[in-house]
Amino acid sequence: MIHYAFIFARGGSKGLPRKNILPLAGKPLINWSIDIAKSVPAISRIFVSTDDQEIAKVARTAGAEIINRPNELASDTASEWLSWQHALEWVEQKYGAFDYFISLPATSPLRETEDVEAAIYKLKVTVADICITVSPSERSPFFNMVKYRSENLVDIVISGDEIVRRQDVPEVFDITTVAYVTTPSYIRSSKGVMFGDVTSICVPKERAVDIDTQIDFDFAQFLANKKVKK
Repeated sequence: MIHYAFIFARGGSKGLPRKNILPLAGKPLINWSIDIAKSVPAISRIFVSTDDQEIAKVARTAGAEIINRPNELASDTASEWLSWQHALEWVEQKYGAFDYFISLPATSPLRETEDVEAAIYKLKVTVADICITVSPSERSPFFNMVKYRSENLVDIVISGDEIVRRQDVPEVFDITTVAYVTTPSYIRSSKGVMFGDVTSICVPKERAVDIDTQIDFDFAQFLANKKVKK
């Protein structure tokens, strides 16, 4: 079985400018994902899809092969799924067919090798199209999340007369960006991650930090520094 890792890193980021190469505990953010990919024995190649030459240089130095992402796939409104399809086509044209497509977003640097390996294994033993990663949610649409019914009034997102205690609601999870594992055939035929049969693994919250803002980065920096000192 051939397993390839993919990291998608645009140059533009409004929430946190240049976040993909900001130094986190001594190394560029994107290197954390590249290094984890290197630590998974099953992964034989690592690709970084980017529109940015500085990101490309950093990633290439860290050991990744660069896929030049077209500008139309690198805007704030572009679907990353289309970038997955573009990367898939690029790799198959250069290296031929492969079996597993593993996306390791640069914004989730605190994942462990075991998280990626668990996601790969879960897809292999489950009748599903894709394996995502989740973590326990602190809030629930059944209990403490609301939506506006009008300009001034709110309702619980999912209501039910029988739900009066937190213990009565189904357990819910947050989707994380720790890892996505799927197959080339699913990427070619689907419109997105959640359009098929989806399985998951649960990752502890401290390994599932997703960096989008400065606050996210500062929190990840705190955790990463603790991790490096161990």
